[in-house]
Amino acid sequence: MKVMSIAGFGGPEVFESHDAERPTAGPGQVVIEVRASSVNPIDLKIRAGMVPPATPEFPATLHADVAGIVTEVGEGVDHLSVGDEVWGCAGGFKGLPSGALAEYMLTDAQLVTQKPKNLDFAEAAALPLVSLTAWFALADRAAVQAGQSVLVHAGAGGVGHVAIQIAKHLGATVHTTVSSVDKAEIARSLGADETILYRDQSVADYIAQYAGGKGYDVVFDTVGGANLDASFEAARFGGTVVNIAARSTHDLSPMHARSLTLHVVFLVGQVANPLNRHTIRPRLETLRELVESGQLKPILDSERFAFEAVSEAHARLESGKAIGKVSLSR
Repeated sequence: MKVMSIAGFGGPEVFESHDAERPTAGPGQVVIEVRASSVNPIDLKIRAGMVPPATPEFPATLHADVAGIVTEVGEGVDHLSVGDEVWGCAGGFKGLPSGALAEYMLTDAQLVTQKPKNLDFAEAAALPLVSLTAWFALADRAAVQAGQSVLVHAGAGGVGHVAIQIAKHLGATVHTTVSSVDKAEIARSLGADETILYRDQSVADYIAQYAGGKGYDVVFDTVGGANLDASFEAARFGGTVVNIAARSTHDLSPMHARSLTLHVVFLVGQVANPLNRHTIRPRLETLRELVESGQLKPILDSERFAFEAVSEAHARLESGKAIGKVSLSR
């Protein structure tokens, strides 16, 4: 089979095509004929050498998101059959047998389940990592309740555009920060009740205008860095902040002064650690129900890529010009 892999860290150009042996399913595993994948920021970071603990051994086959068709089922797997169309967040990290940038992918069956019937393969492959991240953040960690106010930072981004929809499903009033009028329109189309052009307003300004001067019950920070400090400021006294990019140093005294709760969600730890993988399938099945009921949909960038053009796909996401998920299809 053909595989796109990297032999070392570097820019988008480091991907190379080579032949590899087609995998065979062992106990608890499945083999998937890969039809689509998508690019996530964690894929860029692994490729660039920013998270060595998550990097598979070289030559490394990257990408977690996958949609495809089951071609082999290992002993002990009873929720999947040969021929099933599946989706999942299933590889590309250290501790997993393969990544999705291959014609066939071997993975732990706990990480995949039947894909939503109303999505094609490219659409299905755009959702697993971002929707699982948003679900763990909002439903599991923040325990968002009906009637609460939720601020989603970067609501037109990969995780952000899904988070808006999940927060609405959970019954929240949802506001979101965006960088442009075009992205504000996208966020509103997904259910955002208010959009905030963060370049035009300080945190204090938009809290006064949109949150009664008190702040939000839950702030979901999908950006990290200095934005985590802005998230502390945007949360109400006793509120909750959830962050998915906490690789930075911060003064926690504002958090202390506001009696905040801080959660960090890193999906790699749920997927790569065999002790945590059992959490993935049930959440994928919940998310599938949301998709099939029309409560969750992906936004795909206008530029689409073949697997052989993965270098260009990575460059597209790094450019900052993509709107929605960057997808790869066969």
